[in-house]
Amino acid sequence: DQSGGSTPKALAAYGVPEDSYSGEDEMFDLVHDMRTRIITSPSFSSDKILGAILFEQTMDREIEGKYTADYLAEQGVVPFLKVDKGLAEQENGVQLMKPIHDLDETLSRANERNIFGTKMRSVIHEPNRNGIKAVVDQQFDVGKRIIEAGLVPIIEPEVNIHSDNKEECEEILKEEILKHLNDLSNDQNVMLKLTIPTKANQYKELIDHPRVARVVALSGGYSRDEANEKLKENDGLIASFSRALADDLNANQSDEEFNTA
Repeated sequence: DQSGGSTPKALAAYGVPEDSYSGEDEMFDLVHDMRTRIITSPSFSSDKILGAILFEQTMDREIEGKYTADYLAEQGVVPFLKVDKGLAEQENGVQLMKPIHDLDETLSRANERNIFGTKMRSVIHEPNRNGIKAVVDQQFDVGKRIIEAGLVPIIEPEVNIHSDNKEECEEILKEEILKHLNDLSNDQNVMLKLTIPTKANQYKELIDHPRVARVVALSGGYSRDEANEKLKENDGLIASFSRALADDLNANQSDEEFNTA
């Protein structure tokens, strides 16, 4: 779900340097080629992959003659859409989401494209209770609008893995999330996307909550091997890895090398 700002880095990691293309149009064509190669790989199947989060432009592009979400759904993979517009400047130890002025329009288009749910990201750097409360309040306020539109929101308040007080951040975050979950009605369900916690099974209460469809873990800068090891320590937590998933993929690989990487 890389946005315009993170796409050059994603392409570079894939073996496509910035000097090999000119302009955003060519850049987005190349990253769609990368995504298409991943999605159409025989290794990318519903046996191992439950869902895929798409960048807004990807939602409007096609794979083998079908809109991306429709192609994914036919493979048994649930399509989600990234709806946030990036992060605000850090304040009170956190970064809130920038305002999403066109949210209603985006959700309407998402429904037209058969998108199942959405994803939006904030970041927590320090154990500032007021800051963390503001992050969670904003996430659930927007999340309720997404539910009203008939979609399932993935609430993503990422905790920076390099925070000196990561475990304390995670304890406050859990408390604030639980307050909001307990206020949801029986027909309001969410998913959570969280940094793999320092303390094993820190989020078990969230995983077992009746208003939570799934809790997925972001890799957050950990290598794939390290993220996998940490994931094993947490019962019921499943992976939502982007960078870690694509760690060993390269544009210059043969199909056999790519599909087995």
